[in-house]
Amino acid sequence: MTRPFLLLLLLGGLLFFFGLGNHELQGSTESRVAGIAMEMHLTQDWVTPHLLGEPFLEKPPLSLWLDAGAIQLFGGTPLAVRLASAFAGLFTVLALFAFLRKIGRPAVLAWTAAAMLATMASYLGNARQVGEDALLSLGVTLALLAFFRATEQRAQNNPTLGAWCVFALGIVISTLSKGVLGLALPGVVIFVYLVCRSLLDKRFSLGDWLRPALFTALGLIPLLIWLVLLYQRGGMHAVAEVLWANSVGRFSGSFTSAGHYEPFYYYLAKLPEAFLPWNLLVYLGLWNLRKRLVDNRHLLFASVWILAQFTLLTLASSKRMVYLMSMAPAAAIIAAEYAVVILEWLRRRSATSPFSARLVKHHRPLAMGLMALVVCAYLVVAALESRSDIKNSFKPLTDQVIELQAHGKQVALFQPEERLASTVFYTQRQQQVLMTEADLNAFLAASPDNVVIVDQSLKISTPPAPTKVLSSVTIGGKRLYNFYGQ
Repeated sequence: MTRPFLLLLLLGGLLFFFGLGNHELQGSTESRVAGIAMEMHLTQDWVTPHLLGEPFLEKPPLSLWLDAGAIQLFGGTPLAVRLASAFAGLFTVLALFAFLRKIGRPAVLAWTAAAMLATMASYLGNARQVGEDALLSLGVTLALLAFFRATEQRAQNNPTLGAWCVFALGIVISTLSKGVLGLALPGVVIFVYLVCRSLLDKRFSLGDWLRPALFTALGLIPLLIWLVLLYQRGGMHAVAEVLWANSVGRFSGSFTSAGHYEPFYYYLAKLPEAFLPWNLLVYLGLWNLRKRLVDNRHLLFASVWILAQFTLLTLASSKRMVYLMSMAPAAAIIAAEYAVVILEWLRRRSATSPFSARLVKHHRPLAMGLMALVVCAYLVVAALESRSDIKNSFKPLTDQVIELQAHGKQVALFQPEERLASTVFYTQRQQQVLMTEADLNAFLAASPDNVVIVDQSLKISTPPAPTKVLSSVTIGGKRLYNFYGQ
């Protein structure tokens, strides 16, 4: 391993893993995914994920498999269930560096691009959370970088099998993470790039289209195996829920219960924060480098990567900021390449501008100082992240559940939202769920040791005496949960 690679490994290790376990599960996504992973660990059902006892088929289970495996190896801690995302983020950064070196870009530029990716605020933040989006980004990145590498190798009459195998691995990871979306994100980029390439070269090669299709089919085999097993458990309804309701339905807007529906201009409004702190380099680079796209196919590919995925995500009805994560590697390439353009411009001006000459002379320490400042800021935020537990963690509620269960109480959840999956994670046991007021009253009347947690916003009828509110817990100063019992 080269020194730049080792330095990048050290930088990525610090950014993605420092303070990773010093705070509790926060927000709905972490609570939901960690709860499902714990339930998978408890039931040892590796085919059908369950959320509070009910099948959860919004997406394939790769991240859940990894999280449940981490729980078995390292215990049920927030650190364990964040490891998969953190490693995915680190591997994506290293893959970007290796790719740029393979296509002949200078080591300094490759390192800069990879470091920019690791320090993009949105990318880093999502890679430090429980969830499947970092894995999706890793899979999409591997597939696209390997596709470009394979096409360039073939143009030079060099062996391409290794690159295509990496491409298939990327498809495996992306589709087992997000299903149809994991296929659409690399697919739309490959389609647009091949069209652009055919137009620029004024030729059409069927093989250029068939090879990615063939290895895509190879990469879909693990997903198909899981779908067959799921079909044996839940029938066609379960398979349709994964492939249609939670994929096509989210895109078209027909699956209304999924949420996250935003107006078409949502991502346009989010552009100012999409790739911070390197936003200006990305957007100015996309414009400035447009005249170099024909002669620099990696720039064309990175530009297509950003624009094609952005268009696809804008057309989708369901929108979230985290969906832009898969564009971050391409944005890092553009930002680093444009930084080189700026340095070249300063060098040309240095003969007539003393200020430009000083910038050129000291550009390395200045760049290293800027990167060090950004990294230190992230490390300080990571060290202080536990302070946000007060607002975002359900640990106070689950601590009370654990205490009640330790005293022999039977605790149930009434019409729980997905955040209450954190009770499964922290108690490391499945929780009983009640869905009607009749079930609630019957459960409370059955034994004085029975306790039910009810979100006050549900506005239920007051249970008959001797049932009363034993205690209450407020989460984030907003949500109040009452503990009903005798």
